[in-house]
Amino acid sequence: MTKKWIAIIAIGTAVVTMNACSPHKVTRISPSDEVDISGRWNNTDSKLVSQEMVSSVLQGTWLSDHLQKKGKKPVVIVGMVENKSHEHIDAETFIKDVERSFVSTQKVGLVQGGKKREELRGERADQQTNASASSMKKFGLENGADYILQGSINSIVDSYKKDKVVYYQVDLQLTNMETNEVVWIGDKKIAKQVRN
Repeated sequence: MTKKWIAIIAIGTAVVTMNACSPHKVTRISPSDEVDISGRWNNTDSKLVSQEMVSSVLQGTWLSDHLQKKGKKPVVIVGMVENKSHEHIDAETFIKDVERSFVSTQKVGLVQGGKKREELRGERADQQTNASASSMKKFGLENGADYILQGSINSIVDSYKKDKVVYYQVDLQLTNMETNEVVWIGDKKIAKQVRN
């Protein structure tokens, strides 16, 4: 082998090695930026759907009916939102977005449900023996929910070769806790086309 070929091979090896060792680049962005890299369900979808669904539920006649009958704003609990889609979606993130939207409107009261409610009750029980009588919180004074919001996230995937369209549908319903009457039903659809 000539010196020229040895130099070319050495330079080529150095270039390949430098490219292989180049660091992975990460750029910070604002969480409010709408970025959709994979076409899967993401934080933008969760925020947009939760805001639109809460806006829709609060425009329902159930709210004015409740205010007329009871004279005070209703108390809502957000129950289970089941992920029935083809991909892993953390439904708790969506539930938190829904709860945040409810709280920001100030049109309904919101109470804790599920594990968070159990944690609160555990803390209250602990206070019965470990807190002073003046600061101890009593049992039996929780606000009971008038309505529960429940639902599901579904998806349909249509694909052919390198093209794919993913349809998401979020269905929610609001039920009167006392009568079991469904007082509002809503849905939101999202479609995404992905080309590879």
